[in-house]
Amino acid sequence: MTENAPNQQTVMARVAISLLVALIVAGAIIYGVSSDVRGRLWQDLLDRPSGMMTFRFILQPLMAAIAAARDAVSDARAGRPPYSWAVLTSPTGRGDRLWEGMRATARIILLGLVMDTIYQLIAFHTFYPAEAAVIAVTLAFLPYLILRGPIERVARWWV
Repeated sequence: MTENAPNQQTVMARVAISLLVALIVAGAIIYGVSSDVRGRLWQDLLDRPSGMMTFRFILQPLMAAIAAARDAVSDARAGRPPYSWAVLTSPTGRGDRLWEGMRATARIILLGLVMDTIYQLIAFHTFYPAEAAVIAVTLAFLPYLILRGPIERVARWWV
């Protein structure tokens, strides 16, 4: 990796976080936060895997799993505590570890936002910004968060 790669990852993570926050705020302003909106969000979320563009429900978690595996092996080699465990139990290092995860998944989250925007425009003929943010985080960051710790535990056996 080049010397600029960590800086590019940091910038990309900041862009992803800013965009996620902006989309959630825009969704709350445009559509509100009512039980109808939450119901539509969950219904749309459950309907998406059976609709068009289902490849992203495989692609994004797979990309997150690859990023988690890469980082987990590095953690195992460095002797760092498992990621999920450190995030849950270490208040002092929690922010730094979550930031590592965000830097690792920022590109996947941004890709997810683009794919969900395309999906919504084709399927719904409108755009629900908060839904796009929820879907992107669910398909990209959540698998990374869940898989990095267990993969590291397995990697410790081989390292």
